[in-house]
Formats: sequence, structure tokens, C-alpha cells
Amino acid sequence: MFRILDRYIFREIAQSWLAVTMVLLAILLTNQFARVLGDVAKDKLPKDAVFQIIGLTGLQYLTILVPIGLFLSIMLALGRLYRDSEMPAMMACRVGPIGIYRPLSFLLLPLVVAVGWLSMEVAPMALTEIERVGLEARRQADLASIEPGRFTSDGSQGAVVYAENVTAQGVIEKVFLQRLTDDGLEVVIAEQGEQIDSDDPNKRFFVLHQGRRYEGMPGTSKFRVMEFAEHGIPYQLPNIEEPELEPRAMRTADLLSSNAAATSAELHWRIGIPLSTLILAVLAVPLSRSQPRQGRYGRLAIGLLVFIIYFNLMSAGKAWLEQDVVPAWLGLWWVHGGMLLAAMVLLGFQNGVHRRILSTGAKV
Repeated sequence: MFRILDRYIFREIAQSWLAVTMVLLAILLTNQFARVLGDVAKDKLPKDAVFQIIGLTGLQYLTILVPIGLFLSIMLALGRLYRDSEMPAMMACRVGPIGIYRPLSFLLLPLVVAVGWLSMEVAPMALTEIERVGLEARRQADLASIEPGRFTSDGSQGAVVYAENVTAQGVIEKVFLQRLTDDGLEVVIAEQGEQIDSDDPNKRFFVLHQGRRYEGMPGTSKFRVMEFAEHGIPYQLPNIEEPELEPRAMRTADLLSSNAAATSAELHWRIGIPLSTLILAVLAVPLSRSQPRQGRYGRLAIGLLVFIIYFNLMSAGKAWLEQDVVPAWLGLWWVHGGMLLAAMVLLGFQNGVHRRILSTGAKV
């Protein structure tokens, strides 16, 4: 039964979790947004893929933000209850750790399931989709990447294009084109230009209208000048093969069917994300305990240190698995087991289990 006290504790933790997670996500996405805009400016990504990349990146970030957000929210919420002497009053009414974990479980269990789904299925899919968007962008680079008043270069074709204006229909006006050919240098000046698809899916035509073409070898007087009403230049699209997926972008089912050390390490990492969410929530309750009026943020430094140690151990364990330093059967279980043991010991000390054991031993 969801008691009044349970609802109160649940609301405090849930509100803190939502606020912490949203703030951290906003900070990371703002930084990622700047990077994506930089790639767009360098013609590495199409403009219409910006928000798709940001959304997929946000899904990846959530696999880490959900555990740390929950961990910090528990410490913030319970820290406030300790500071305002509400928690000591609850303890005086025989509300122990079980009374805190019970309402916490209503938030914790759905989040563990959600972060497990994100880690196992969504994050690899997002990585694969980001890679696909990048490949498609490099293949489909066209006149949409040309900005008015700016020189745009294509390293694969050895061409430089400049246009004074780009219309909404994709037609560029007052065009300057320079490219290297087998016979030397070719410079084209035209009133308009547009891109036309061909029957070959790997080839397009850059069609220029009302212009003049100069061909020759720089440093010599041998140049040929031609005027044209329409001039088509074939453009070969880059043939980009699908890269072999890294373990972190592979589906979980493919990781299970592989015996390689790298795939085993990635599988243990994905399993460890929801498991660490559960262990961090258990650990946050005893870590948040403080003296009345001690300060709401007094224990956060310790909590952040614990989180950093935990995930650094997981990262080190993953690297050792990839290098076959740690056997596959041991995986990252030693990290999770050690942190869970630390949480149990801390809970035992705070609830006086050690004193009862010592007093029993003294009587015997």
C-alpha cells in the first residue's frame, strides 16, 4: 500500500531526479550541438540532419545520465530531509532503511528496466544510425552544401565552387567553378548552375547555363576559351562501403553469439549499466545520511567521488577484458560485487549491526 510517507519520499526523489537529469542532459546536448554545427559548417553533415543527430546522441547520453541522475537525486532529496530534521523524526517513528527503499523502488525498478533497454537496444541502434547518417551525408553531398558568398571545396573531386546566391529551388547563381583535370586546370564562370540526377545512381551532372570555360596549363599561354549556353559536368559520387561495426554499435544478440574479447567486454558493460543503477541507488541511501542542519550538499562531494570510482573501475575492467587480462567468466562482476558489499557494510554500520555482533560476542 502506498502510504502518505511513501508518497512524500517518492515525490521528493522523483522531482530531484527529473531536475538533475534534465539539467545534465541540457548541458551535454548544448556541447554536442556546438560540435554538430561545426561539422555542418565543414560540410561533414547535411543541415537537415542536425536535430536527428542531437536526438540520437541524447539517447546515448541517457544510459549514463539515468544512473548518475538517480544517484544524485537520492542524495539531494534525503540530504534535505536530514538537514530539516525530517528524517530523524521519521526514524523516531521506526522508519528504517526498508521504509526508504520501499517508495524508492517505485521509481528505481522502472528506471532500471528503462536504462537496461537503452543500454541493450537503443544506444547501439543510435550509434549505427549516426554512422549511417554520416555516410549518407558524405555520399549525398550536393549543391545544398554550398553557401552564398563562400568557397566550397570537394577534396575527392579536386574542385572549388563559389556562388553569389542560392535560390530556394536549389539553383545557384553567378557561379565560379575551378577543378583540376588531366590536361591542367579548368575554370568555369556561369550565370546559373543546378544538379541533375542521371540513370546511374553513382553519378550526377552539374549543369551550368550561360557561361564561359577556360582550359589550360597554369604558367603557359596555351589556354582554350569556350562560351556555352549549357554545359554539363559529370560528378562521380563517392563509393562508400558500409564499415564493419564496432562492438559498441553491434546488436546485443550479435554480441552473445561472438566469442571475441572485445564483444565480451561490451556485453558485460551493457549488463553493468542497469546493474550499476540499482547498486548506486542502494548505496545512495547510507551515503546521504548526515547530521541535522549539516547542509544539503555536504555529502555530494563524497557521492560524486564514489560514482567516479565506480565507473572508472568499470571502464578499467572493460579494458582488461578486451586485453584478456581478466577472464570472461569474471567480467565486471567483481566491480559490482565490491560496490554492493560496500553498500551493505555501510548500511550495517549505520544501523548498529556491528555493535550487536560485538555485544553478542562479549556475552559469549
